[in-house]
Amino acid sequence: MDVKQYMQTLGRQAREASRAVARADTKQKNAALLAMAEAIERDSAKLLAANAQDMEHARDAGYDSALLDRLQLSEKTVAAMAEGLRQIAALPDPVGEIDDLKYRPSGIQVGKMRVPLGVIGIIYEARPNVTADAAGLCLKSGNAAILRGGSEAIHSNQAVAACVKEGLAAAGLPDTAVQVIATTDRAAVGELITMKDYVDVIVPRGGKGLIERLMNEARIPVIKHLHGVCHVYIDDRADLAKAVKIADNAKTSRYGTCNTMETLLVAAGVAAEVLPRIADIYRAKRVEMRGCEQSRAIVADIKAATEADWSEEYLAPIVAIRVVADMDAAIAHINSYGSQHTDSIVTEDYGRARRFLREVDSSSVMVNASTRFADGFEYGLGAEIGISTDKIHARGPVGLEGLTSQKYIVLGDGHIRN
Repeated sequence: MDVKQYMQTLGRQAREASRAVARADTKQKNAALLAMAEAIERDSAKLLAANAQDMEHARDAGYDSALLDRLQLSEKTVAAMAEGLRQIAALPDPVGEIDDLKYRPSGIQVGKMRVPLGVIGIIYEARPNVTADAAGLCLKSGNAAILRGGSEAIHSNQAVAACVKEGLAAAGLPDTAVQVIATTDRAAVGELITMKDYVDVIVPRGGKGLIERLMNEARIPVIKHLHGVCHVYIDDRADLAKAVKIADNAKTSRYGTCNTMETLLVAAGVAAEVLPRIADIYRAKRVEMRGCEQSRAIVADIKAATEADWSEEYLAPIVAIRVVADMDAAIAHINSYGSQHTDSIVTEDYGRARRFLREVDSSSVMVNASTRFADGFEYGLGAEIGISTDKIHARGPVGLEGLTSQKYIVLGDGHIRN
């Protein structure tokens, strides 16, 4: 296969299809989404069989447990893919929405209209569910999409892609509105991220290596987060029963996700009381603990942390633990070592909660809640295309609005400028 020629063809088809999708009304887009969901549910056995092939190859290749966890589909996750598409169909259509329409002294009206971005290139590793989520979000927001999944999920992604194409055709939309790259050749990524004539924005979902490559090589704007070093800070005015539950859930509900807590910060005033209770849970769940001298003085089997541990995204049953003097020290630690992804405070002090929300510079900041809630589905977006820690355009979980932009519109009635 001539990869460059193949990718140029996909790009041309996507650009053409993007115009048809941008014109499509809400009813037509929703019909496609619901047809995709029905096809996924109907073909659940086919999707699981394709995924079993990928899982076998991934195990033979020696992939780590975090990747295997992201790669694996089950009847539950297939059903969740279909439900995600139905939820996207139920969401308000952002395209054409007009905000801030105001009269100017000249008599014209000026406002902003929400419009699609155009063609979105999405590059992801493992996670076959991203194929359905990305297709649904891009379609509902009026965009065409070119999807490039990892080679480890090629069979799963193509099986989902067949359901997506069926849904588009059923609604009378071009099946090139969502194209899943069929080659595993890595050169396809290099082409996708430099096709400025055909692709308007790139969204990576994968490990640090992938995102660093895109940051260095892309010639197209990228919506991204590099890694997820998430924190929970237990304040000395926390409800400790809440704190134990949150510290457990934020770390152990899943290890391989970007919103999993990696560092637990505990105020010195409550550390001796709460740390042994949390350590008992981590020990029972075989979570390796690495901590500062103060935490090790309280819990004997905590290993000594190194400086590198404070900025490490483990994606594994490992947690860093640090005892800090107070909230000021906690905020300073988060802003120094964090990745601007998701950070949470556990406190009953309203003033401290407000300060934490203002001063922690992350895309999601929480009070008395697990970092695991930093997710498009949980935020009511239906699904998400990814998390952005950038400060321009989209920040946090990127849903429908994050896949659109706004343009100024002017309404007049023969007005001319004097």
